[in-house]
Amino acid sequence: MIKSVSDFNFKGKRVLLRVDFNVPLTDNGDIGDETRIIASLPTIDKIIKDGGIPIIMSHLGRPKGEVNKKYSLAPVAKYLSNKLNYKVKFASDCIGEDTVELTKSAVSGEIVLLENVRFHSQEEKNDANFSASLAKNGDVYVNDAFGSAHRSHSSVDGLARLFEDRFAGLLMIKEVDYLGGALNNPQRPFVAIIGGAKISGKIDVINNLLEKCNSILIGGGMAFTFYKALGWNIGSSLLEEDKIDLAKELMVKANNKGVLLLIPPDAKVAEQFDNAANSKFVKATEIPDNWLGLDIGEETIKNFKEIILNAKTIVWNGPMGVFEMSNFEMGTKAIALALTEATAKGATTIIGGGDSAAAINKFGLAEKVSHVSTGGGASLEFLEGKELPGVKALEK
Repeated sequence: MIKSVSDFNFKGKRVLLRVDFNVPLTDNGDIGDETRIIASLPTIDKIIKDGGIPIIMSHLGRPKGEVNKKYSLAPVAKYLSNKLNYKVKFASDCIGEDTVELTKSAVSGEIVLLENVRFHSQEEKNDANFSASLAKNGDVYVNDAFGSAHRSHSSVDGLARLFEDRFAGLLMIKEVDYLGGALNNPQRPFVAIIGGAKISGKIDVINNLLEKCNSILIGGGMAFTFYKALGWNIGSSLLEEDKIDLAKELMVKANNKGVLLLIPPDAKVAEQFDNAANSKFVKATEIPDNWLGLDIGEETIKNFKEIILNAKTIVWNGPMGVFEMSNFEMGTKAIALALTEATAKGATTIIGGGDSAAAINKFGLAEKVSHVSTGGGASLEFLEGKELPGVKALEK
């Protein structure tokens, strides 16, 4: 049983709040994309409204357990203060006597932002002493960092277990409800769209979804390993030679379970990996030698769209092609648009973080689907059916 912040009044409490402020920074130290910050504001606001004091923890980048100004959360403190008008105290460390004194001196209406927890190597080791040091900064614990929930780190796992009063933030609850609902109690037909470059990163996802889905639509670079498994020529397209037998096994397994595993019937191919390269649409069985597939084709889009628009629950993880290049974004954009159409018809549509989230944001369609996950790696492991340490630690 996981308790939500909605079930508690934080009046007078210092609330150790783990968020995911791992945001991109520009060369001049500004926030490049504030999506993750905005996502945790409802939880921050709930604590402040109750009369509690958010003591905010996060990591930023990979400083490898050492203090590195490049990965300081100081720009986030500045953003919270200057752009969002919060009263922010910034701690130059996340542990130690000075930090504890700062958290104790904060008053209702203020926020304390602790410096990057990964400036200490003990964070990623889930070190018990480090967890205990962090615990001195607060009275209760809240985790709203779904994007880090798959990490067994101190601020995510060990720290939570030190508090009797521990809660999931509003974003965490939303993520678990959407992803968990889709996997455990989906309205049917339940369709998964799986793309991305490599089949190796999605094996466990496909295997888990074969137990739950009515249809799985395959796109992206991984499709060519399936083509090869069918004995087709793929030119110089991306191939994982050692996964050809696995692709065969997945197709057989899908067939035995009565799940439609749909491989793209056509592709957009190019002479080289370049946006300006000569390109054309070809049938999947007719990829020319030395050409490589960079997107799904028009017939694939038509077939996929028909299945999507008849679905009641749809999970999308991984782009259909090299959507970063304007000449090869068509397939990914078409799927994103089909998902918005399905949402308007009443389907539950979930974008599983990472590149899929980047794509739907690029096309300005994030507001037109049910849920865009903030956690790439976390949502992937959730879809694989794995237990996330950060979620598990919140259970009583």
